[in-house]
Amino acid sequence: MTILVQKYGGSSVATVEKLGLVADKVVAAKRLGHDVVVVVSAMGKTTDGLISLAKSVADDPPRRELDMLVSTGERVSMALLSIAIQARGEDAISFTGSQSGIITSDRHFDARIIEVRPHRIEDELHRGRIVIVAGYQGMSYRREITTLGRGGSDTTAVALAAALGAERCEIYSDGDGVYSADPRVVPEARHLPEVDLASLQEMAEAGAKVLNAQAVEWARRAKIAIHARKTQDPVDAAGGVARETVAHEGATSRARAVVGQGAIVLADVAVEAAPRVIDHAARLGVPMLDVFVGRREASFAIPLLNVPDWQERRARLLEEAGGAVTLHEGRALVSVVGDGMSDALPRFYAALREAGAAPQSTSGGPLRLSAVVDAAHLDAAQRALHAAFVT
Repeated sequence: MTILVQKYGGSSVATVEKLGLVADKVVAAKRLGHDVVVVVSAMGKTTDGLISLAKSVADDPPRRELDMLVSTGERVSMALLSIAIQARGEDAISFTGSQSGIITSDRHFDARIIEVRPHRIEDELHRGRIVIVAGYQGMSYRREITTLGRGGSDTTAVALAAALGAERCEIYSDGDGVYSADPRVVPEARHLPEVDLASLQEMAEAGAKVLNAQAVEWARRAKIAIHARKTQDPVDAAGGVARETVAHEGATSRARAVVGQGAIVLADVAVEAAPRVIDHAARLGVPMLDVFVGRREASFAIPLLNVPDWQERRARLLEEAGGAVTLHEGRALVSVVGDGMSDALPRFYAALREAGAAPQSTSGGPLRLSAVVDAAHLDAAQRALHAAFVT
């Protein structure tokens, strides 16, 4: 039988009732003749609640202990879903990330998957069982429990699909696929029935919440098709599909999407100290986006989504940089993703001026144009760019 990997996000399993609907969908897929592996996130806002609990004990809890704490959220989901499936007459078994053979780098809170050894999953599929896997987590080569950063359950699902030779990977959420912008911010956002994985990876790197960037990286390497679907839709609903190559036919603009990402810190660096500062940031586990080093200036953007201990890391970065770095907080990143973006810079600047969002740093390439702006202007910037490039 063909192997099907499904992933259900936190909103899809937020309550016992919703979890029951997911169990019905999983059982239906099994009875259609698939071997089914299901990856689940923590229920609802469980992860946020666990992080808040940790911060009620200490302002900057150690990342190792945070991983031990937040990884319990997915374990609750996996066990409950396995129980629900068995109550519906199908055999199921749940595994943690480490039991599933997910081996990661030795970083906490934003580890990367380096290898998948799915032998236990393959054994259980051979026995006819549905396998439920806790997303977002794995085990480092030092046998430490690690987590993969926000959206890491996507990475778990795609990496397992690649390792198992699955027919496809289905990502279920409240949305019905990929849009040209966040519909909550840009009402005119268009549904994209198909999108190429190169564009989707640029969108994810720029902050789009539709899929985790590391997950898209795995899909590109293994040539896995990703189907993004709405949890409430039938098993055979169309949704949206991301593939390795898609021809963009009939488009009036080469732009595919506009993406916004809040919680950004802009770092301005003295040029002569740039290599040293960048090395310090990497050793401190501070993520960097759009690094630029020129003859007279250097800068990079710091996305804070996976930096739960920012105040501590900030103090250490400033101390080790010795006055060579200035940090500008309260910033956001806004991007246009598509083909041939390196030719569209004048239109990009014009749209930002119209929105009153003066760019404080700009970066560009063939598939993406990005600017750091004040966080207060992020929504207006997204709407203006969408009108200029997509609508």
